[in-house]
Amino acid sequence: MDARTKPSGAVLSANAVVERPSKQEAEAAVRTLIAWAGDDPTREGLLETPSRVTRAFGEFFAGYAQDAGTVLSKTFKDVGGYDDIVLVRDIPFNSHCEHHMVPFVGKAHIAYLPHDGVVGLSKLARLVEVFARRLQTQENLTAQIVDAINEHLNPRGTAVMLEAEHMCMSMRGVRAHGASTITHRFTGVFAEDRVEQDRFLAMIARR
Repeated sequence: MDARTKPSGAVLSANAVVERPSKQEAEAAVRTLIAWAGDDPTREGLLETPSRVTRAFGEFFAGYAQDAGTVLSKTFKDVGGYDDIVLVRDIPFNSHCEHHMVPFVGKAHIAYLPHDGVVGLSKLARLVEVFARRLQTQENLTAQIVDAINEHLNPRGTAVMLEAEHMCMSMRGVRAHGASTITHRFTGVFAEDRVEQDRFLAMIARR
């Protein structure tokens, strides 16, 4: 089941239901963090920061209120018999590392082999947004995209690759600026047939 925000304000996850704090409580937490960082949350430049941060979090983590099944619910079967690879590459995304709550930014490449029809191309980009706008790891994000496509489109195969730079590596810790992390997952025909994997990789590389 997808994590999503219930009308009551509770957040539903795979493991537990967590009561969502009020906006006032969230803003108080931001003021606490500002003070912990060493600044004065009551000075002029920071007075409105808690409100801005909570609004920004509403955008950053909007995926909790969205459902992959809804995004992929409408398919088209009249495609003239087309049954080859459908690929959308270079889908930009940004997410937040669940370990440090700092961004990781990159692009996604998604391909599938149709079986029960195709989905609008923009829906694949929307699907990435659904899962990226949550606290994530890149590995989990990759798997969630693949699983959603398999569940709702029932393709003969799915291939997903993500490339991203993680600010938790470039801004802190080892400060490895420009390092890229690549994750991929193949299912169905893509997992069983190396030729199909190679076709996918070649199509991504082609410019």
